[in-house]
Amino acid sequence: MNISILEITSAFVVLFAIIDILGSVPIILGIKQKNNQINPLMVTTISFVVMLGFLFAGDIVLKLFGVDIKSFAVAGSIIIFIMAFEMTLGVEIFKMDGPTNVASIVPLAFPLIAGPGSFTSLLSLRAEYQTINIIIALMLNMIFVFVVLRMTDKIERWIGKGGIYILRKFFGIILLAIAVKLFATNIASIFGSLMHK
Repeated sequence: MNISILEITSAFVVLFAIIDILGSVPIILGIKQKNNQINPLMVTTISFVVMLGFLFAGDIVLKLFGVDIKSFAVAGSIIIFIMAFEMTLGVEIFKMDGPTNVASIVPLAFPLIAGPGSFTSLLSLRAEYQTINIIIALMLNMIFVFVVLRMTDKIERWIGKGGIYILRKFFGIILLAIAVKLFATNIASIFGSLMHK
């Protein structure tokens, strides 16, 4: 077991950029506005457990269902695209018609925090870094996620409704671009594999 500050820092930065919890603040506030309860500890715990499980058994689970990581990423990108579409155009597609506390799991814990992007990143990091360093980097990210989730109401007060509106539109476009890139990259790989068969 070799703990490396460099590996932890590198893995932390990669996961921080992919999870992008700050960019998700408008989505979190949008979910709250639909009268859905968000439990920061539950979101953080479920996200951490899901990502930790995927780090150790992700490729095995996907193979069990006959799904590869690229197909999984395409499916996730479609969900992210729909959420970004909602943010940008101010329409409601993803209806919260389940129990009010289910928003802590879907879409927050999955696929927003623990989603195709973070799953793909974890599998890529596992090929390069020591597992212990990836786990530490993941834990540090989850602490940051918990703090942001706890402070969303304060963030809303600080920047106001006008600021939230602007942030929602801005990050909607960013999220849309991420979804398109995730979709395009993986769909190209899928078709490329099929063409070579």
